[in-house]
Amino acid sequence: MPVGRRDALLEQAKRLGATESGLSVAVAFREDGSVSTSVVNAGVLDHPVSGETIVAFVARGRSKKLAYLRARPRASIVFRSGWEWVAVEGAVELAGPDDALAGIDAAEIPRLLRCVYAAAVGGPEEDWQPLDDEMAHERHTAVMVLPTRVYSNPE
Repeated sequence: MPVGRRDALLEQAKRLGATESGLSVAVAFREDGSVSTSVVNAGVLDHPVSGETIVAFVARGRSKKLAYLRARPRASIVFRSGWEWVAVEGAVELAGPDDALAGIDAAEIPRLLRCVYAAAVGGPEEDWQPLDDEMAHERHTAVMVLPTRVYSNPE
């Protein structure tokens, strides 16, 4: 896919996410290859190390979804509003208390989680500081999807 088209679709995903408080469908893969779907608050933002545009959400540390993503680090995220939708597929990188990511110091994880939440539901990341204790206690992890395939319904 041409980079310009991919970037336009990621902007469309960002716009759709904003109209739905970041609510989107996340797809991960179970051990048997079947899909596991759930609704998450996802957002489009810059990768904390590379600066590339990614899609990310935050998962609780003990969730099945996170276990599936650790074992099979690929995911799809679908943003939608009405009949308009954008799907983003790609490899997954994790950053959290149990998932080290090269280039991110453990002390930076709370800020990264706030940044992902802010991209997903809006508002400045400072608004999310009260969640730091809860996210630390529940061992929240940033799930970052590196877009390799981005597509939508026909225009």
